[in-house]
Amino acid sequence: MNLRAPTYVAEQVRHWLRTHTYHHTRFADVRRLVELKEKFDEKISLCLPTLNEEATIGKEILLLRTELMQRHPLLDEIVVIDSGSSDRTCEIAAEFGAHVWRSDDVLPSHGTYRGKGENLWKALFVCSGGIVVFVDADIRNIRPSFVYGLVGPLLEDPSVEYVKAFYDRPLEIRPGERGVGGGRVTELVVRPMLSLWVPELTALVQPLSGEYAARRSVLERLAFPVGYGVEIAHLLDVYHRGSLNSFAQVDLDVRIHRNQSLDALGRMSFGILQTMLRRLQQYGYIESKLEWHGVLHQCRRHDEGCVLVDTPWDEPERPPMIEVPEYRRRVGASSRDASTP
Repeated sequence: MNLRAPTYVAEQVRHWLRTHTYHHTRFADVRRLVELKEKFDEKISLCLPTLNEEATIGKEILLLRTELMQRHPLLDEIVVIDSGSSDRTCEIAAEFGAHVWRSDDVLPSHGTYRGKGENLWKALFVCSGGIVVFVDADIRNIRPSFVYGLVGPLLEDPSVEYVKAFYDRPLEIRPGERGVGGGRVTELVVRPMLSLWVPELTALVQPLSGEYAARRSVLERLAFPVGYGVEIAHLLDVYHRGSLNSFAQVDLDVRIHRNQSLDALGRMSFGILQTMLRRLQQYGYIESKLEWHGVLHQCRRHDEGCVLVDTPWDEPERPPMIEVPEYRRRVGASSRDASTP
């Protein structure tokens, strides 16, 4: 049983919110960030994981490359890792100056999965920066603050290891009409689970946000679920190898993107729950010898009645990159670096 006093946890969360939560305008002086980057001899990579994002990928790369590579040399590279797009995502990304990799072509001897976590894991192999920034490729209102806001805390504070974005996420009710309600999986699944077992992490406004930045020294020691569970796995793992103060979060105001259907959100939730339950067992929050079923059952209504649709869904995990021989040869890791704290 978790016997931590609720008042102590609440005070810890309130203190962290005061000291580790920022608005992106705090870091709007990009020239100062470039000076800090040069002072610490740092290199920064931006990764955009993609799957059929031809409608938005060009604008994202053009704006971020123009503002944060050409006007201000904050970024050293923009890397696209693609899951097998059937549209012109890869061609457009290359035309606008990104380094484009197809997931299948990265570490081919290790096979491949289709999923966001797989892309992020393989991005760590091909990106060269000591700081890696991840930004989703379907953002319709992309701004430079989506990058410099996340990099800022890492350059200012050496104790910060992992920075998450948060924002308002308008839900598209019908074309051209928006309302509140984005972040449904967070509020209906993840936040209740964290509140029960790891209430300190409820300080993070949007634990599943697709925009975050972290130090390579941290990322290379984390396992990567290949699907939707990657973000929550990282939060739990970083928290348990450090503390809440390992994190910072930055308010990016508003993020407009493609909303998913309830069926798709159900599949996402199923994968995230699998990952969360594994981590809760691993860290001793829950004890269970039961094996859960790896099939999601969803009902579909038809004129004739209801039909049960079964979707097998598993969240296999990639090992920490520091344990991959090809990566160790690339970065020159010594044998003692292979152990994960």
